[in-house]
Amino acid sequence: MSRDSASAGRGVDRRHFVAAAGAAGFAGALPAGAPALAQHGGHGAAPARAAASPPPAGYVFFMPPEARFVEAAVDVFIPHDDVGPGGVEAGVPAFIDRQLAGAFGRGAGLYLQGPFADGAPTQGYQLPLTPAEFYRAAIREIDELCRREHDGKRFDELPAATRDAVLLALREGRAALATLPGATFVALLLQNAIEGYFADPIYGGNRDMGAWRMIGFPGVGGMYATAIEEHRNAPMAVEFRSIADMQR
Repeated sequence: MSRDSASAGRGVDRRHFVAAAGAAGFAGALPAGAPALAQHGGHGAAPARAAASPPPAGYVFFMPPEARFVEAAVDVFIPHDDVGPGGVEAGVPAFIDRQLAGAFGRGAGLYLQGPFADGAPTQGYQLPLTPAEFYRAAIREIDELCRREHDGKRFDELPAATRDAVLLALREGRAALATLPGATFVALLLQNAIEGYFADPIYGGNRDMGAWRMIGFPGVGGMYATAIEEHRNAPMAVEFRSIADMQR
C-alpha cells in the first residue's frame, strides 16, 4: 500500500472492511447476544497470558516464488497500520499455506467434475482445478502478466501501489490472465486472507490473537450470555483465549 495521502485513505478503508468482515463472521458463529459483548471487549480487556506457540516456521505447500507472491498480495490486502497488525505479521500466508496443503487444497467437499461453465455468483466454485492447483497456476500467470507489463518484474518485485493496481484490475476484469479467471482468483485469495487473519492462531494466522484484540473478540471462551445486561454497551475485561489455551 502506497504511503501517500490518497493510498493512506484507501488503506484505512480497507482495514475497516477487513475488520468488519471478521466481526460479521464471528457474529454468525456466536450465540445470540454474545457478539455485542465481544465487540466491546477490546478497550477494557485484561492482558492475556503468553500466546500459544505458533506453528512450525516455514512453508509446507508454497514454493519460494509462490510464498513471495502471497506475502506481497496479503500485504496489499491488510497492510500494517495503527489500527492493527498487518496480514503478513499476523501469519496469514502461513494459514493459507497450511490450508492448501490439507483437505481444502485437495478440494475435499467440492464437486470437481464437469461440465464446467461460468456460473452465477451464488453457485460458488466452478473450476476443474482443486484450490491448490488454482493457486499454483494463477500465481504463475499473474507473475507472467506482471513481467510483460512491468519491465520483466514479478508481482512481488513491484511497488505496493502497483501491486494494488494489478489485483484491482484483475478483480474488476480490466486485466486478464492467459487461461484462468483472474477475478475469481483474487476473490478467493482475499477471502482466504480474511479467514487467516481472524482464524484461531492454532491454524497459523492471527498471531498472538492480534486480530481478535483489534475487534475485541475474546476467543473460544467467549460465552457470556449470562453477563449481557451487566455489561451492555460497556467494555468487558476478559482474557483472550485460543484453542491451544483451552487444551492446557
